[in-house]
Amino acid sequence: MNAHKDHHGHRHAPDWVILTIACLAQFMVVLDVSIVNVALPSMQRDLHFTLDSAQWIVNAYVIAFAGFLLLGGRAADIAGRRRVYLVGIAIFTIASIGAGFSATGTQIIAVRALQGLGGAILSPATLTIIVTTFHGAKLPRAIGAWSAVAGAGGAVGGLLGGLLTGWASWRWVFFINVPVGVVAIVLALRYLRELRNRDAAVRLDLVGAFLVTASLAAAVYGVVQTATTGWGDTATLAWIGGGLLGLVAFVGWEASVASHPLMPLRLFRSRSLSAANATMLLVGGAFFTMWYFLTFFYQQVLGYDAVRTGFAFSPMALAIIVGAQLSSRLVRRVGVRPLLVAGTLLATVGFWWTAALTPHSHYATDVVVPSVMCAFAIGLLFTPLATAATAGVDRADAGLASGVLNTSRQVGGSVALAALGTVAIDRSATFVHPFSAIALVNGYDWAFRLSAAITLAALVTALVVPRAAGRKH
Repeated sequence: MNAHKDHHGHRHAPDWVILTIACLAQFMVVLDVSIVNVALPSMQRDLHFTLDSAQWIVNAYVIAFAGFLLLGGRAADIAGRRRVYLVGIAIFTIASIGAGFSATGTQIIAVRALQGLGGAILSPATLTIIVTTFHGAKLPRAIGAWSAVAGAGGAVGGLLGGLLTGWASWRWVFFINVPVGVVAIVLALRYLRELRNRDAAVRLDLVGAFLVTASLAAAVYGVVQTATTGWGDTATLAWIGGGLLGLVAFVGWEASVASHPLMPLRLFRSRSLSAANATMLLVGGAFFTMWYFLTFFYQQVLGYDAVRTGFAFSPMALAIIVGAQLSSRLVRRVGVRPLLVAGTLLATVGFWWTAALTPHSHYATDVVVPSVMCAFAIGLLFTPLATAATAGVDRADAGLASGVLNTSRQVGGSVALAALGTVAIDRSATFVHPFSAIALVNGYDWAFRLSAAITLAALVTALVVPRAAGRKH
């Protein structure tokens, strides 16, 4: 298939080029959460972070990402997928340079938040590009590729982060984004045609974006503070309570005040979209924490260096890719619900098994099998969740629906990381020597047990997804 130009001068690119443009950016955005995890112990030493404050290198990114994803999704529908893609990737790439040159903890947290904003603008545009380009039987295959990349970004980030940190410096986990960003910008400028929803309102709901971001940040900050102040502290409860009140205010604003709501509540009349988002919220929470705690287990308990830690994640990367490819082939044949049930059930068993780790556990016999089960489950889940969340949604709202789904994953991840990180620190603190291997592993095991409970809850929400969603008729 030869590319030729339309009347705007942009090329009609082959499908694989458009898919590459979408997947490259999504890979970069997802990679950035996990690639940082392996480098966290090094950053913690160089920038003088405590264990609980080190979470903010991850949380600053995730909260900004989650808080602005809805705005990014709406922007892709209104301003056009090409323009929003380019703005998002430019912000993300520039912020990556800033993060790599950070000299203090405050600097890196601020730039990570900016990076999260770039990711929030960019990520929904990638799924919008796919939903507006591919039709019929090609759509689930394209979503499958996008899901595989999104899932693999998590595991490949572990490997790449280890290699870059061990062989160069933790700063290269950010600098690596720059050449990828430049290639993505060049491809988008050359091949991506503009598409926008011409009927959409031209105003963006900035009040809604501020409310949801500030509320999420306040609630997560309150939960993280419990590690040092306890759950009964007045200031901590005020942060958490203020965050929850802010989220209630956000829903009220969206329902009755906003003339052009950031998240039109009519979307949630779709049972498929609502159930998919509830499932993604829980699944995102469990899997975010898995990368985080396994990283610290490898380095602080098993004594791995960054490079060996990176290689320890490679079987998980392969498992995610295999799971995503399998589910993208099965989703039109069996529908999304059987895959969601299988994935959440497998993840629950995997997390419960991982919770049996001890300071004497061996990687080959005690870690690989349950972690690969969990990773394979991620691969199985991403495609049917993306399919269910966009099934029956008007094409004009494709960016918004994908933004809502991504928001669910990131909100679940940031809240669960804050909560389970606090639980792990609390459990370790009950020991006479809280930083001993046995104390640390006890904390990690509790986090994994709670992750198993979260994925079991996701199994229940998955059963609410309509039986026919995503099925070939």
